[in-house]
Order: sequence, then C-alpha cells, then structure tokens
Amino acid sequence: MTTSPRPNGNQRGTPPPPDRSPASGVPSPPSAPDAERTARGPAVPAGKRRDAFFDNAKYLAIVLVAVGHAWEPLRSDSRSVDAAYMVVYAFHMPAFILISGFFSRSFDMRPDRLQRLVTGVAVPYIVFETAYPLFKRYMDNDPEHEISLLDPWYLTWFLCALFIWRLTTPIWKAVRYPLPLALLIAALASVSPGIGDDLDLQRVLQFLPFFVLGLCLKPEHFHMVRRRSVRIAAVPVFAAALAFAWWVAPVLNAGWFYHRDSAQELGAPWWAGPVMVLALFGCSLVLTACFFAWVPGRRTWFTALGAGTLCGYLLHGFVVKTADYRGWFELSVLDGPFGAVLVTVLAAAMVTLLCTAPVRRVFRPVMEPAMDWAFKRDRAEPARERAQDAPREAREKVSA
Repeated sequence: MTTSPRPNGNQRGTPPPPDRSPASGVPSPPSAPDAERTARGPAVPAGKRRDAFFDNAKYLAIVLVAVGHAWEPLRSDSRSVDAAYMVVYAFHMPAFILISGFFSRSFDMRPDRLQRLVTGVAVPYIVFETAYPLFKRYMDNDPEHEISLLDPWYLTWFLCALFIWRLTTPIWKAVRYPLPLALLIAALASVSPGIGDDLDLQRVLQFLPFFVLGLCLKPEHFHMVRRRSVRIAAVPVFAAALAFAWWVAPVLNAGWFYHRDSAQELGAPWWAGPVMVLALFGCSLVLTACFFAWVPGRRTWFTALGAGTLCGYLLHGFVVKTADYRGWFELSVLDGPFGAVLVTVLAAAMVTLLCTAPVRRVFRPVMEPAMDWAFKRDRAEPARERAQDAPREAREKVSA
C-alpha cells in the first residue's frame, strides 16, 4: 500500500491492502467473511479457524504500510529514511499480494463467492474511491479535484487490483505455466506506456506475478521459510539490503518500486522495464521470505488486530494526508533522527488503533455491508452448509 506523488502532482498510493481474504482488500485466513463472523457469531468448524501466523503477518505488514506512508515527506531530508523506505517498499506490498493469492486458491465463479467479492472488495472500493477525492477537495482546498471510479487514487488501487486478480483466478488455475506467463505479462506492461491510468492497469499487471505465485503456493512453503536457519539468515539479508539501498538512494528512482509506470515514463530505455521487473521480483521474494521468517506463528497481543487490517489500510490514509496537507511533517521537532523515530512510532500506534474491534464495528457497514437484498438466493447454499456441518456433527457424536 504504497503512495508517492507523481511529478505532475497526481498522488496515488499503494496500500496494500490489501483483506478479509476473499472479502476485504487485504488477505485474511482462510476466508475473511467466515472468520469475521466467527469473531462475533457461532463457532465454525476447526478447518475454518483463523491462522495466527497470517493474522500476525497482516498486522505487521499494515504497520509497515502506514510507516512507509508517514516516511514519504521525510525522505528528502534523510538518506537513511530514504533507504529504509525503499527496502520496505520492496516487500510489503508483494507480501500482501502473495497472501491474497494464497487465500484465493479456492475462488471460483460460485454465486456466494462472487457476492463476497462484490460486498467485500467492490463496495469498499466505490465508497473510498469517492471519499478520498472529496476529502482532498476539502482538506487540500482543491475543489476541482476529479472523482473517478476508473482512475484509482491513493490507497484504493489495491482493491481494484484485487477484484481483477481474483476474477482471473480460474484462468491461472487452468494454464500450465502460470507464473512464467504472469512474469511475461508484467514485463510487457513495463514497456507499454500506452496502457494509461484506467483502473491502474500498470500496477495490476506489474504486481500480477506475486498474486499468481500465491495461487501456486502450498502451506508447506510457508513452513519452509519459518525455520530457524532462515530466521538467522534473514538478519544479514536485511542488513545488506539496507546498506545497498543507502548506497543507491541518491540515484535510484523509487518509482520502480511502485510498479505504476512504464520504463519510458520513468525516463529509462524500454529494455530496462523487463530487467527491473525480473530483478525486483527476485529481490522482493527474498525480502518477503525474510519478513515471513520473522513473523511469529503463535498467538500474540496483536494477532486479533490482523482481522482489522482493511480498516487500518483504508482509514490511515486520511490521517497521513491530513498531516501532509496541514504541514505537520514540516514541524521543526521532526528534524533529524528523533523526528523520524517519532513519526514511525506515531504511525504504528495510529494504524494499530484503527485495526481494533471498536473501529471495525463502526465501519462494518461499508467494509462488510450486508447486501442480501441485492443478490438472488443461491439454491445450492443450504446443501453446502449441511455438507460443512456434517463433519462437525460427526465429531460431536464421537466425543459424546
């Protein structure tokens, strides 16, 4: 969930999001609507319980998203902040997208899943794609700022991308070599400036390989990166990444990490597009694996917050943008290393608060709207519910 102003002033961010896995913009194990109902309703079968590892990963990633957005105005004043910013942007969105793909493996065109996709992704996109431009009109004194559902602005691009990726899931499950094909599409997009800004298709296509990779992964792959040897190796890897980023920070265009422009639009020769797509894909995978290696697999004080990352993702942008529009980042108290640390702590605390249960309850009507009135009754749903309840009833009879 990245954001950085374009040279022409059109600020459009990243976010990712990010999900109530199938239903929120950021992934949520194993199916957010079911898991969210579990938190406030009847128990679900054991196979539907939330996985603490993925909730922990979502929370830590959303903290990095908010911190990265808060670091944006400080980059020009600190080479160290700029280096840390690029390292974070190299893996936090790939991590979100990869998890989104992993929990989209069962997606098909079944009516109930399409309904969750509409209510959990499309509706929040429409609401916040309207709300953010209106917010900018008022807070930034820009009454002419355009409202367009076809040109995602700031954080909302991830919801648009997730909607498109999930709809194409059956295709990726059907083709023989999905990941090489996705990389080829991303490479071609990087040399195609004519794609334009509609639906932020550059990002949709250039981030596509991470979603497809998530579709191809199995649970054992996540267990592999959580071994002790990988956790130990992650320390020098991140240290080397920070050192390299500090070295190249003055000359490297951070726009490569946003994946929203072609090579030509970034002022590079066309052939740099495919090279950077493949190079950043490799670097992002390594750093994402190191990030997962450090994520706790047990329940922690912040595990429950992983269910609220959609709120944290979509709402923290209003706070960051308010601080930017009001000039709070220019206060003298934020100068130097102390200012960077203070901004980091405040951003982490702010997004943590936005992920809490009370905030989720307040915003549930727009994050997870009940729209049964808008959809036909799925005649096969009662049979599926009986099939899901059968194993639990059998276990209860055995235990009795």
